[in-house]
Amino acid sequence: MRVQNRPLTPAARRVLQVAGHLFYERGIGCVGMELIAAEAGVTKKTVYDRFGSKDALILAYLRTRDERWRDFVTARLAVFSDPRERVLATFEALEQWQADEPRRGCSMVNACAELPDPSHPVHRAAAEQKAWLRDLYAGLVADGTLADQLLILHEGAIVAFSVGGVADAAAKARAAADALLPR
Repeated sequence: MRVQNRPLTPAARRVLQVAGHLFYERGIGCVGMELIAAEAGVTKKTVYDRFGSKDALILAYLRTRDERWRDFVTARLAVFSDPRERVLATFEALEQWQADEPRRGCSMVNACAELPDPSHPVHRAAAEQKAWLRDLYAGLVADGTLADQLLILHEGAIVAFSVGGVADAAAKARAAADALLPR
């Protein structure tokens, strides 16, 4: 794991892990650098020495979480060769991811909501993550409109689960995707 082209020290890894947990659970605006430092067992100076700013730490958190998500999805798709099954596996991956995570929704969307300035770097990070999934779908179905529809189903399942309380939202989105996909 690297941030700003430097390997992370054990203390920096703890800071990133603690910050990620706190940002996701409590919200970015509710978490100060003092709390992160205290929870990670380091000084605030160490946090700034390794990450430079709160914004840089936020981006490191989002990028780390995004990398974990991409690896999670990719591993689940690797067992299938059929593009249709690979598409459906993304919804199964989402269902499994949601079973292991608190119901706080998408960290990228949450960050954009908390930091609404479109020029803030979190918006680019979020756009990159959503583009990755859309491109994944486009590569599997070779149809831009269908790729958009699958992305919307996927993102809608996240909201329905985290905000709407639909416990089986990913499974329902998978069923809708199954109906959309050509046989």
